[in-house]
Amino acid sequence: MLRKICYGYFVALMIAASINYLPGLTDENGLAFGIFALDLYDDALHVASALWALVAGLISKNAARTFLVLFGAAYLGDGVFGFFTGYGFLDLGIFTNDSLGMDMSLPRVFANLPHLALGGFALLAGLRFEKDQ
Repeated sequence: MLRKICYGYFVALMIAASINYLPGLTDENGLAFGIFALDLYDDALHVASALWALVAGLISKNAARTFLVLFGAAYLGDGVFGFFTGYGFLDLGIFTNDSLGMDMSLPRVFANLPHLALGGFALLAGLRFEKDQ
């Protein structure tokens, strides 16, 4: 099951990396779905994470668990930072931008929800699924 979840993350992250290149998914300001901007660094991070998920899934259940726990913690943390600062740490945004402060507005929720959901599920799966096997 953990390996299959990694394959799912490979697909999901490759889709995330391709958002900027699919017609109609970005607005005239370059915002994906009109909510957040993805740049080349974000795309590279998504592709690297996708390849990590694929390789982990191909190697073993333990490699898959390691990916899910580490990736999950990093992406979940990035989403939490997004609520508090408006920027994440994975793209170094918290180091290159002034904090926008805590904001629970709908755009901020939608901008951080992908990392919270992907990270939270990965961490949960890595820590709980198939633990006895």
